[in-house]
Amino acid sequence: GVWCDEAGGGRLWITVSIKQQFLGHARMAGFVASQCHAGAYMGRYVVVVDEDIDPTDLKEVVWAMCTRSDPSEDIDFIRRAWGSPADPLNHDKKVPKGSRAIIDACRPFEWIADFPPVAAAAPEDLRAIREKFPDVFGD
Repeated sequence: GVWCDEAGGGRLWITVSIKQQFLGHARMAGFVASQCHAGAYMGRYVVVVDEDIDPTDLKEVVWAMCTRSDPSEDIDFIRRAWGSPADPLNHDKKVPKGSRAIIDACRPFEWIADFPPVAAAAPEDLRAIREKFPDVFGD
C-alpha cells in the first residue's frame, strides 16, 4: 500500500508498505517512491514499512520507525532535489530545491525470520478489558 498523508500536506510524507522479497528491497521501494511524481515534486519524507503495518495509520508507521529502524543505518538522503516555490522551507523561490529522507522502517531482511514477533494481547483479553473498563475504552 501507499499513502500520502494529509499531515504532510499530501505531498511531504509518503508511506509505502511492502512484503520484502530480497535484501535491499525496502531501500529500492523508498527510492522509487521518492522519484515518482508524487514523491519527487516537493516530497520530503518516504517511509517504507513491512506489510503488517497500515500505511494510513501514522501511529503504526511511527511505531515501525521506532522499533524497526536504526537512524544511523536506515535513513538515506537525496540532496538538491526538485522543490517548489510553495514549500515554506524554500527561501530561494527562483531555484526551488529540497531534500528527501528515505527511511527504511522494515524488519532487517538479513535476520527477518529471527526478528522478535510483535507483542499483542489476545482478542478475548482485549474484549474483557473493554467490558471491565467501559468508561476508559467506550466506543
